[in-house]
This record gives sequence, C-alpha cells and structure tokens, in this order.
Amino acid sequence: MQSTPNYLWSTEDLLGQGATASVYKARNKKSGELVAVKVFNNASYLRPQEVQMREFEMLRKLNHKNIVKLFAVEETGSSKQKVLVMEYCSSGSLLSVLEDPANAFGLAESEFLIVLQCVVAGMNHLRENGVVHRDIKPGNIMRLVGEDGQSVYKLTDFGAARELDDDEKFVSVYGTEEYLHPDVYERAVLRKPQQKVFGVTVDLWSIGVTFYHAATGSLPFVPFGGPRRNKEIMYKITTEKPPGAIAGIQRQENGNIEWSYELPITCRLSAGLKDQLIPILANILEVDQDKCWGFDQFFAGTNDILHRMVVDVFSLQQASSHRIYIHSYNTTTKFLDAVFKQTNIVPHHQEYFFEGHLYELDPNLQAHHFCKTTESSPLTLLSTSEQPEDVVGVQYRDPALEFPKFVPRVDVVADCSAAKVGVGARAGPGRVLALVLHCFLLQENSFSVFAQVRGRSCRQQGPGWGGCGEDKAAEGEEHPQPQQPPELSGLLPTCPPPLQVDEELSQCSHSIFDFQGALDGILAELVKDRQQVHEDKSIQQMECCLEKMQVIYKQFKKARTCLRLGYNEEQIHKLDKLNLGSLARRVLSIFQKDCVQQYQEALALHSSRMRYHRMSLWGQECPKCPPHPGPAPSGIFSWVFSPLDVQPHKTHSVQSFTSAHREQKNLSMFSWGIFVPALMEKPP
Repeated sequence: MQSTPNYLWSTEDLLGQGATASVYKARNKKSGELVAVKVFNNASYLRPQEVQMREFEMLRKLNHKNIVKLFAVEETGSSKQKVLVMEYCSSGSLLSVLEDPANAFGLAESEFLIVLQCVVAGMNHLRENGVVHRDIKPGNIMRLVGEDGQSVYKLTDFGAARELDDDEKFVSVYGTEEYLHPDVYERAVLRKPQQKVFGVTVDLWSIGVTFYHAATGSLPFVPFGGPRRNKEIMYKITTEKPPGAIAGIQRQENGNIEWSYELPITCRLSAGLKDQLIPILANILEVDQDKCWGFDQFFAGTNDILHRMVVDVFSLQQASSHRIYIHSYNTTTKFLDAVFKQTNIVPHHQEYFFEGHLYELDPNLQAHHFCKTTESSPLTLLSTSEQPEDVVGVQYRDPALEFPKFVPRVDVVADCSAAKVGVGARAGPGRVLALVLHCFLLQENSFSVFAQVRGRSCRQQGPGWGGCGEDKAAEGEEHPQPQQPPELSGLLPTCPPPLQVDEELSQCSHSIFDFQGALDGILAELVKDRQQVHEDKSIQQMECCLEKMQVIYKQFKKARTCLRLGYNEEQIHKLDKLNLGSLARRVLSIFQKDCVQQYQEALALHSSRMRYHRMSLWGQECPKCPPHPGPAPSGIFSWVFSPLDVQPHKTHSVQSFTSAHREQKNLSMFSWGIFVPALMEKPP
C-alpha cells in the first residue's frame, strides 16, 4: 500500500503505466471516493524542472467536461514522489474499448459520434487556451458512463503538453509512434537528424489516426509485419501517401502499398456518415504541414457533422437501409439529392411512406419539419421508375478473409493479437445477421403499409379519369355522360357510355379484391418466415462456438503478461491455438452454408416479388382501364398483379403465386437473422 496525506492505494490496482509515471486506482481516506493517482518515478525527475512542472500547470489551467479533472497535487510520505490526484474514469480508455473483440471492426455509429463530439469539444478547449497536447491516441482518451447510460470521453495525460499558439513552432519530440506525425516520427523514432520545426497541426495528424482507428478498429498505415517491426516502411507509407488517401497497407514483404480513399466495407458506420467523415480524414492526414488543414477548418468540418440531423430511409426494392445526414434548415430538394447519391434513385422517382401513410414532401419543406425517423421506424422509399431497381441487401466482407494465420511456434504476444482478430472476425457475421433481420422486418412492415395505402387510394379514385377504385358505379348507380363544350367538340375523345364505365369499374373492383388476397398471402408468408427465425439452431451453434473462443482469448491475454510460459502452460497454449482455429472454422461453416445460401435465396425471392408485382404509380394508369382524356390525378392507381409467366389481367390465387415463385416450399427467409445479444449494438 502507498499513500499521501489524503489518499490511499494498492500497487496492485494499476490502471496504466508509462515511461515516467504509473497510474493507480485510489480512495479518499475520509470519504472513500474513488480517484486516479499518477505517481511519478525516478526517471521523471531527470527531466528539466520546467518540464516536470508543465503537466501540473496545464491541468490547473484547463477546466472542461471532456478533459480529466485535476483534484490535487500531493506527495507520498516516504519517498516524497509527486502525485497527481485526478478524476477516475471507471470504464477504461478508448483503447480498451477498441480492444474488445466486439469492436474489432470499429465502433458502432452512435458510439463513434460520441467519441467525435467529445474529442472535438476537448480539443477546442485546448486551442482556446493555447495548448498543444502532442500525444493524442486512444489510450489517452478516457471513458466513463454517465447516469443516463451514455459514454463520456475525456482527454488525459498532459505530460507532453505545452502552450503553443497557432503560428508558433516547437522542436522537441513526444508521442506514441503509431500516431506521430511523419516529421516527428522521422526524428523521434528513426533518430534521423533534421532541422524541421513542428506546429499545432501535429495534433491533427494524431487525431486523424485516432478517428480512423475508432471507425475501423485498425490503424490506417500498416507495413508488413506491423508498425513496430518495420519502421522504415512505416515512414515510407506516411510520407509517400497520395493526396486524398486515408490508409495504406503493405500485405507482403517488400510488396506494393495498397492505398485506400474510402473506409473499408467492414466499417460499421453508415454510408451517410462515411461521406461526411472521409474528407476530414483526408485533409488532416496530410504530411505537408502547409497543406494540412488548420484547427479552424477542422472544427468547422467536424461541427458540420455534429450539427446535422439524421433521416433514416429504407429502400424497399433495394432491400437496403440508409442514413441521410442533413442540416435542419435544408429543404426537401437537398434531401432528395442526398437520397439519390446513396440509392441512385432520381428525385422525381422517389415516393415515401411513413407509419402506414403516403408521405408527401413539399419541395420547400425544411428538414426540421420532417417526421421523426429512427432505424426501426424509417421513411420507406419506393422507386416509381419503370426500370426495376437492383436488389442491394446487406453488403459485407467474407469473414474468411479476416481470420489470421497463427504462427506454429508459441509467441504469446502474437498469439494474443491473432486471437483478438480471430474472435472479432467471427463476431462480424453476427452483426451482418442482425442487419439482415432488421431489413427483413422493415420489408415485412413495408408490405403491410402498401396493402393499406393501396386499398385506400383505390377507393378514392373516381370514374371521371378512368382510375381503378370503388365507386357508386360498382353498386349499379348511373353516371351522367360528361358534357363537352361546343368549341371542343371533335377535339377530345368521346367518353365511354355509363354501362361500359360500370362494367370496367366492376372488373377493377374484382381485381382489387383478388390482389388484396394475394397481398395478404405474401404477408402471411413473411410472418411465417419470421416465426421460423426462432426455430433455427444455427444461431445457438454460433453462440456456443463464440463463447468458447472468448474464453481462449481471455486466457491468451493472461498469458501475454507472462515473460515465459512453463512447459505445461505451453502445451495447453498450443492446444488452445488448435481449438481456436477449429472453432473459427466451425463458425465460418455455419455462416457460409446455412446463412449465406439462404440469404442469397431470400434476396432472389425479394427481387422476383418486386419484379412480378410492380406497382402502377403516379402518372401511370391501370392497363385494365380505358384511357382518359384528362391529366392523371395524383395518388396510387392500383397494384397490378401480372407475373411474367402467366397471362396478364387474369386473377391468380395466392397458391399459384407461391408455387410459381417459391420452388423451395420450406425456404426460410432470414431464418438465421437473430444473433448473440452481447454482440449487437450495445455499448462496449
């Protein structure tokens, strides 16, 4: 045990350790309040006195909710070591969050936005006080969970911080090598003499690497063998990066660098957020300090994201979900253009439904007046184009490509790292399955919406323009023949006689009821498929394998702390490596054989449904009705049921539809769509 006059801690309660100090969890002797104490070691006193006092002065000067608070500066009783008493963040650091295998491919979108907001706010406070941090990285961003259950992230470790205005430079080097600006890396890591001076933009490079790491779960610049083992290539990658590139990876020894200008498909952020984030990353991951953004541009770009609202959209024909980031003052026109960018559905072919109703958007309506959407209650988008939309579904990367290869020999560090990636790679299918189930449920709800809207719109149509709908003519009542003005006589076609109108309306009415029955049959099938989700055993099998893989990974983490394993421990370690590989192959087999195959069949079935049961929408008349002389009215005319393999305008039962378009009678759409709750979108 160690103590100061007011605080007490055990050296076993180590929270973190650096070159000049160790951080422990401690308690206030009187109140029992938990705090973090930073105890400086002997090496720290070899630094100049000015440098030793700098961190104390920085923390006293700063006061912000996104910066760890300094409570006191005390000394230990015997050795008189300086001790910083600081706010305790019980949920570890952003690095510990990213090391969770569930976040192997980056944070969930909601959590990433919290990180973005907190880091930007903390950095803004630093710049307002003329402070440059010089060691931004996930390990120096602490996390705690507020009373509302939401994460709060705080900047910490100001040992390298100093006061520096925007136009000032410095020459001393600090930081962690993977996150260092290349100019600093050259001198601090490669030990090459150079006369360069550094400005505040070095923090922006570190922030860019940190944001990329948080978004993807991996570092943006990775030489073959890793950044710590191939330092010259690491420097080459960062200094030769083409403009606009945000990542570079060398996959083979002495191989070419693969540059990337986009975030990877495994990234859990939506396309809407990616589009906003990528330009920021490209402009702060710029090696030329003269071309790199300044903090004013960085704050403007990030705050632009944070001040946008999100409109959730589900494209029915494409079976895909989208998140549209838009300013509250933007109008419908801007929104439709943003949807077009993600779906390739042109604005005049976009029609929307919300909560069972047609949702018409006035071109001048501002976004803050839109309905409040969520991922589970989005706007449903329907394309009115005559050309069918391609089914997109949920896009994912084959998990087999992500699983690492274990080296034959025992290497506790490399094995632990590979195990983490392996468990994360096998957690990836879970998120894919959860997204698929989400899209399936939205698809089912959308069909229900159209069943209601179609019925209402058809009943609203009148005979004056030849639309399909319920009308008094269907009940046998006569309609007067419309009178044409004498001056238009002979110019307009003659309206059909009342009896012909009655006959046509009667036929349309029968068609409506027949189609309603077919639609109800489709909905019944979807409900049946949804029920079969709970009967599928592949989910439980994957859960069991992943739980065993998690146990092995935890054992590898424990082994990593040992300098050397004993003989028996080493044999157990080898067996665990074999078991981990076997379990990973089992999960992959279940995913590929039981899940992917059914998903492809489900997408094909969805495509055929949308192709064979296309809707006659705005501006399109029902083929069963005679043409009319006037302009087409607004609203849906009818949903024409005319499969390509049957004669048009004949009534077909639900049974004939299902037999024609569902060759595999017991096909279970998404019967594997629910996954381990622990791996879904909950905070780490």
